Amino acid sequence: MPTVAPLAPEVAAYYRAQSAYSDPGQLVDSYAALPTDVGELARLARGLVIHRLEGDHLKYAIPEDRLHHDAETRYLDDILRIVLDRNSAPLTEERPLDDRFVGICRDFALLLCSFLRHVGVPARLRYGFADYFSDDGFHADHVVTEYWDPHRGWLLADPNVATDPPPGIDPLDVSRDRFLLAGTAWQAIRAGTADPGRFGVRTPGADLVGEWFVCGALLLDLAMLNKTEPLLWDVWGEGASNDADLTDATRALYDRVAELTAPDVAFTAARELYTSHDGLRAPATVRSDAPFLGSCQVTLRPA
Repeated sequence: MPTVAPLAPEVAAYYRAQSAYSDPGQLVDSYAALPTDVGELARLARGLVIHRLEGDHLKYAIPEDRLHHDAETRYLDDILRIVLDRNSAPLTEERPLDDRFVGICRDFALLLCSFLRHVGVPARLRYGFADYFSDDGFHADHVVTEYWDPHRGWLLADPNVATDPPPGIDPLDVSRDRFLLAGTAWQAIRAGTADPGRFGVRTPGADLVGEWFVCGALLLDLAMLNKTEPLLWDVWGEGASNDADLTDATRALYDRVAELTAPDVAFTAARELYTSHDGLRAPATVRSDAPFLGSCQVTLRPA
């Protein structure tokens, strides 16, 4: 017998349906042999992708063209096309490193989300910050898959670490004090209980950290909850590029976004805020600040 209240039918239906980003499209037949177990699906996703920052860890020299271009692939059907063009084996077969898609956390999570939606499990992407990739408690920006378990409610799965999880991490039920939703991080920073300089991306040149970065993560998390699952460097809407430029009005807006998205999601209110607010809703064209390829304008597929 379920120990949590059933998911509202309209919420279940919404998150079971594929988005423009997660839809396998004409390659849906490649899903024919997918298992239904969440753990098996997470391991399948892990076996199709290599993170573009883990080449040294795996002692594998990632080809430069793949390093620069693969992770710019926005839609799941295009990711699948790359995977299957490199190796036409069923998706249930783990790929050698030479045949994998070279992506980031968002790509692992999008694959798992698409698999889960296909087998009838409500699922969505969540953007936030994980402390389990460093030894000093730094919260690195990260994307995971949130899925519905009828006995335990919404759980966080991290397919990025499905086969080699860090100590203390259950990749199918990541603790919410080890992965902080963007809204949770925002609320802690606003309350003065967290240092905004401990949230963001560490880079060789200069770390991208601060309240402004968490604000941007919260915008993308809201978009993901509304089944717009963008690249993490897609830019639009109300925000700032540094803490000094954040206004009180912008902070107040994101206080409201955080209230609706963390720790629980107020589904109807979050949908209404996103779809009605020009500063939050993804427009038809966004700026994409690709880490390797530079900035460009990208016209998105219709939602």
